[in-house]
Amino acid sequence: MSAASPALARKPKSIVTAIVVALGLYGWTLPALGQQQADMPPPPVTVAPVETAAVEVEGVYAGRARGAREVEVRARVDGILEERLYREGQVVNEGDALFRIDPEPYEIALRRAEAERANAQAAYNQASREWRRIASLYERDAVSQRERDRALSEFELAEAQRAVADAAVRDAQRNLRYTEVQAPLSGTTGLEVLPEGSLIERGTLLTRITRHDPIHVRFALPEGDAAVQRAARQARLAAGDDHEYEAHLRLPDGTTYAHTGTVDFTDSTIDPRTGSVTARAVFPNVEHRIVPGQFLRVRLLLERHQDAVVVDETAVGEGREGPQVFVVDEEGTARARPVELGPVVDGRQIILDGLTPGERLVVNGHVALHDGMAVDVVADRSDEE
Repeated sequence: MSAASPALARKPKSIVTAIVVALGLYGWTLPALGQQQADMPPPPVTVAPVETAAVEVEGVYAGRARGAREVEVRARVDGILEERLYREGQVVNEGDALFRIDPEPYEIALRRAEAERANAQAAYNQASREWRRIASLYERDAVSQRERDRALSEFELAEAQRAVADAAVRDAQRNLRYTEVQAPLSGTTGLEVLPEGSLIERGTLLTRITRHDPIHVRFALPEGDAAVQRAARQARLAAGDDHEYEAHLRLPDGTTYAHTGTVDFTDSTIDPRTGSVTARAVFPNVEHRIVPGQFLRVRLLLERHQDAVVVDETAVGEGREGPQVFVVDEEGTARARPVELGPVVDGRQIILDGLTPGERLVVNGHVALHDGMAVDVVADRSDEE
């Protein structure tokens, strides 16, 4: 144990010596690195002049086609469905006969109502004659007040019964008319719901009719786009321009629909589940090329800027205060410039605030820059124009 003690005592001294040597080397290296960085040349950058351009901001949204009107055709009387009078899928006009319900019970009901009306009319005629006779006698003091009042009451009762009989005839006529189910509007018919011979009740669904022209396309606008679209429409109305907000349609095969539509509805509330606003565009569909239920894309012109400041999308970076770009001043120094961003259109970023046309914008080599750094402009795209 006594022999090992001097060796153990020497180890801490050697460790301390190594640390001192390392610190000395580190202290010698730091000034050398700082001097090396100071001797580095300014980084090369490419600049381009800040320009303005006329820009149209568009949005493309997924939507579904729906018929302008989709109506359920229902039975309005009970009975046996005798016959279907149309071909399923056929285009019909308003008022065309679609179904026939067994009319015989309603023909009998009409004849009974007409007979009851005739009976009521005869009773009314008799009461009317009696009233005129009693009224004449009463004026000559030939009958009492009581007999006069009774004759008047019988006449009024007969008149009321005749009115009831007239209403019953009109109701029977209406029911008989409803045994022929007619198209409530012009459009394309759907499949029959029940076959011929079915016993149906009032209100039974028989088929559906869809109007294909015009065609409606419902789609969802993001909250921001909906605000832009609504502001644009209000601006047009304030300027006295009642021109509808135009919409274009992209078909499933990628082609553009030949007809231009209009946005005729934008919901006033935002769906809390999706953060979007329901909108509807209307397009002419004379050729029936658009089919209800079809998946389509609606293209809208949201904004039109006449003199917007636009830059290459890649020139925008992220700084401590948010989006920023670098401009080079007359002394060749890079200056960080916070900017307010608009939408991106075809790879060009719209700058709403922060840049002035004519400034030299760093479009290449800006990744390693910081504010106040001297740069070497190796290419100036303004010289190429």
